[in-house]
Amino acid sequence: MNVIVSNLNRDKFTNLNVDIIKSISGEFSADELVQTFSNFFFNRMFLDITSIQNYRDINNIQKLSIGLDVSKIILLLNDDPVINNAYISKLISMGIYNFARNENELIYLYNNPNQYRDVVRYQNMDNVSNNVNTNANVNSMNVNNSNQVMQGNVSSSKVNVIGFKNFTNHAGATSLIYMIKRQLEKNYSVISLEVNKSDFLFFNDKSMISVTASELRNSIDKYRDVNIILVDLNDFPEEDAKSLCDDIIYLIEPSTLSINKIARLEPNSFIKLRDYKVVLNDCLLNEKDISLFGREANTKIFYALPPMNDREDNSRILLPFLGKLGLYRRISNEGNDTSNNKFLKF
Repeated sequence: MNVIVSNLNRDKFTNLNVDIIKSISGEFSADELVQTFSNFFFNRMFLDITSIQNYRDINNIQKLSIGLDVSKIILLLNDDPVINNAYISKLISMGIYNFARNENELIYLYNNPNQYRDVVRYQNMDNVSNNVNTNANVNSMNVNNSNQVMQGNVSSSKVNVIGFKNFTNHAGATSLIYMIKRQLEKNYSVISLEVNKSDFLFFNDKSMISVTASELRNSIDKYRDVNIILVDLNDFPEEDAKSLCDDIIYLIEPSTLSINKIARLEPNSFIKLRDYKVVLNDCLLNEKDISLFGREANTKIFYALPPMNDREDNSRILLPFLGKLGLYRRISNEGNDTSNNKFLKF
């Protein structure tokens, strides 16, 4: 079942031949929309951009992207000059790939939702903040890399320090960092550090370095000439990690055993995760179960990563995730886009 949120363009939703479970009309703040629909199960949301209060301020769209699953949203744009290429580029960086101008495009996207490859040609990362946080898109994309190259969205003047911390036991931080590092190295200079352990030793990679907690700050300073530093924080104190890392990813292995164990030992443990990026790792849950898990834990799920084989190329899985972290943009070889573009003509 689907929902409609309309305002000035409500007439463009009247002939949609889809099942509607809820329809509201008017102008609403981003917080009101999140509060109304964050725990409301729906298939697709047809969202009139004029129904978002002060939609010209991209930060209000960002609030929606954090609070709702934007992969379910089909955004109806208007002819406001503020919705230019830079604005659309920011929508894409938030994970909003389905945006239309008329009724035909709305129903087309309902039946044929866009993926990143379908809208990447409209993205100009020079106009997009590196710090845009996007809502969880728990579905892996099919990424066609055969005719495309990756270029970084990482400032050459500032190293990005990204911490990873297992929130449940055996959530896979060490192996995940190894696979992410291999992916990032195709385009960036990357160093990985692990704190108070020596598991990196077994990867036989000289750029994966084991340090003690007291050495971590100096080690980060030592390698500030690289683009990205990945840190396996292990038991490193959270407050100290905040001062060293630009982002901290909390990993949860979402098995019943892991969740019930931590819930019993620390009943309020999930509360502290509300302000962090929570990633379900080795996740076999479907989208509905992930949404249910987030509600039960009272925690926003930033992303869900399925099991991966560290001996294989995991680009198809990792690229969308790294894109949500603001690390990648995709362009075609020599500027010629070879992806299967749909109907969007901006």
